[in-house]
Amino acid sequence: MSLHEDAARTLKEWSAPDDAQEALRLAYCDHLAARPDGVWRSCADGHITASALVVDPRRGRVLLTHHRKLRMWLQTGGHCEPGDTALAGAALREAVEESGIAGLALLPDGPVRLDRHHTPCAWHLDVQYAALAPEDAAEEAGEESLELRWFGWDEVAGVADDSVVRLAERTRALL
Repeated sequence: MSLHEDAARTLKEWSAPDDAQEALRLAYCDHLAARPDGVWRSCADGHITASALVVDPRRGRVLLTHHRKLRMWLQTGGHCEPGDTALAGAALREAVEESGIAGLALLPDGPVRLDRHHTPCAWHLDVQYAALAPEDAAEEAGEESLELRWFGWDEVAGVADDSVVRLAERTRALL
């Protein structure tokens, strides 16, 4: 199965938690139906991206990256790569690459939420997951990060934008 097919299947099967998320889900499905290249950064009309909020529920915290280019505190994630065959795999790959944490595991029920936002390269149709950190997690910033930092659930709203706050709230509710 190709990444495009997996993305279309994942979004078709995902149960959106509310009407706004359902509208995004349908828009993402339409995007993929109209664009065979809709998962790749070369798609000028926008493209599917995959991200994951790294969480440590035992300690009540989330790991955010201070993005080098955007200068914002964000969850880990980004563009799908040619070797990716599944959205969940792309989100997990990005989380491991950007956090340096081995042994991350995605929450099992698929995406947590969707977020559509404009970046310097194009519109990102982000499919957002949550990744559980192992007990002995030791983070190490990658090339795309100025810094990695753990924040308590209640601290996220003070440092991150609404998209990250909504992702953290939804993840916390699912846990």
